[in-house]
Amino acid sequence: MTAIAVTASGQFIPRDVFAQENTTEAGLLNSDVCLLTPEVTEGPFYFDPKLIRSDVAEGKQGVPITLLLQVVDERCKPLNRARVDIWHCDATGVYSNYPGQGDDSEHQISTEGQSFLRGTQFADQRGVVRFQSIYPGWYPGRTTHIHFKAFIDSRNVLTGQIFFPDALSEYIYQYVPPYSSRKQSRDTLNSDDSIATEATRASYANVKEETGHYLVSMIIGANPNNISHYAEGMRRPAGPPPAGGPRPSTSKNRTSQDRLDAIVPRTRLRTH
Repeated sequence: MTAIAVTASGQFIPRDVFAQENTTEAGLLNSDVCLLTPEVTEGPFYFDPKLIRSDVAEGKQGVPITLLLQVVDERCKPLNRARVDIWHCDATGVYSNYPGQGDDSEHQISTEGQSFLRGTQFADQRGVVRFQSIYPGWYPGRTTHIHFKAFIDSRNVLTGQIFFPDALSEYIYQYVPPYSSRKQSRDTLNSDDSIATEATRASYANVKEETGHYLVSMIIGANPNNISHYAEGMRRPAGPPPAGGPRPSTSKNRTSQDRLDAIVPRTRLRTH
């Protein structure tokens, strides 16, 4: 079990915290509450390109995001110098450094040797890392997500995934290119994804619209005394992305207009 810290107003860091150069422990979270949540699977086999960089987009087209993650311990104290790695698929559901991907089974895409949408940062004194990327796409059997690993030491590696609001994801996928250019329809929402359910609401990011991008923020909590279930596999060689585990049931796996109408915002969101 690992700890996930939450604020009194939700599972994200207040916006003004990031503007402060020196924050006290009490003022950082506005709460001394920490919740325990299970560590979740790393998903597509982890690949570490040792890319220490903030901007991971490498020119990939999509809706720009700024991703802010704060690493804290079980007492909600920031863990400065923690290493955080992220990786996610592009707007068409393709990961870097894997063969055999894409919507067309007869014409698969290989991205072996590429490193787009992967990166590493080290937390500052507030335990915060910052990445510039694009809103992740989707692939069959999984909801929208970003993978992360937070390295506290050689034995404590918290593996997790960051999830996004379905309403925003559906809007972007339907109306914003290149997401909207896909012929296949998204088949899995947050409620249908077993990994998202296991991760609980503590793994859902707060997303706020800013000028020219979305600000995505979340707190990652790690108990320094724990040994990660996935630490031994963190140097596993790269492999093809899995299909996403058990397929959603047919009762939930609906893409009809009545289901989309229930979650797509009625008011047009401004995207960039």
